[in-house]
Amino acid sequence: MYSISEAAKLLEISSHTLRYYEKEQIILPDRNDHGEREYGDSHIAWLRFVIKLKQTQMPLVKIREYSRLYQEGEHTQEARLRLLEEHRNSVREQISTLQETEKMLDHKIGSYKEMINPSI
Repeated sequence: MYSISEAAKLLEISSHTLRYYEKEQIILPDRNDHGEREYGDSHIAWLRFVIKLKQTQMPLVKIREYSRLYQEGEHTQEARLRLLEEHRNSVREQISTLQETEKMLDHKIGSYKEMINPSI
């Protein structure tokens, strides 16, 4: 089990973020006899997933919805699947946009390099 500070360090996020995720009911850590938060390996794995969703621009409201559906049980699997498929489509659009932007940047960088050093 990990304390909140250990979990935060392991995940490279702040303790404040962990408390916020708890407040938003995205994570429900265990509590020890003293009432202190404890995070097990399953919590860490879940939080890594949440962090990836956040990094790929999934809105917090959707992450919260997914978490709620997961906590409700197996009868929500189809709804969770739809939510993740929608997000995957969004990620694919982001990838496409980034690839197009990279090509444009490569072209612009090449143009500047040629202007600066025309003999190369």
